Amino acid sequence: MSGREGAADDPVQRAKDVCLKLLEYRARTRAELAGALGRRGFDEGVVEEVLGRLDAVGLVDDKAFAEVWVRSRHTYEGLGRRALAAELRRKGVDEAVTAEAVGAVDYGAEEERARQLVRKRLRTLAGADDEVKVRRLVGMLARKGYPEGMAFRVVRDELREAGSDTTLLEGAPLD
Repeated sequence: MSGREGAADDPVQRAKDVCLKLLEYRARTRAELAGALGRRGFDEGVVEEVLGRLDAVGLVDDKAFAEVWVRSRHTYEGLGRRALAAELRRKGVDEAVTAEAVGAVDYGAEEERARQLVRKRLRTLAGADDEVKVRRLVGMLARKGYPEGMAFRVVRDELREAGSDTTLLEGAPLD
């Protein structure tokens, strides 16, 4: 029997190969890899052994994954802290690790990113009336995980800056 045939019969080697193939495309959390192996029918002992080895050599690091994920999704997708935390929870990242990674996005940086998003979107809403602008802008920020008060305040400020009527936002929670 050749070494290749032996590897095909070894569930640990097969599980490791699955993980390495998944990690070729992007970093993954421990929970994502465990789920992928579970769906492929590997038993829990094999999963733990393989993930333990990958963890030991630094190929699976939920803390590093969370830090990179937060930085990337905040910068490129404009996600707020609440949405970032929800994404990390869905990926199986521990609450403490999630809180630490999301904490790297401070309030000022989150607000500035919200302002950039609103300014960009305002350009596409030039012909809309003010009520439509408010609804769409606040809705966009809400979907991206920004706090309600921040969303209303940023939209009010940016509409005011653009010369639009901001009386629609009177009485809105601004923090």
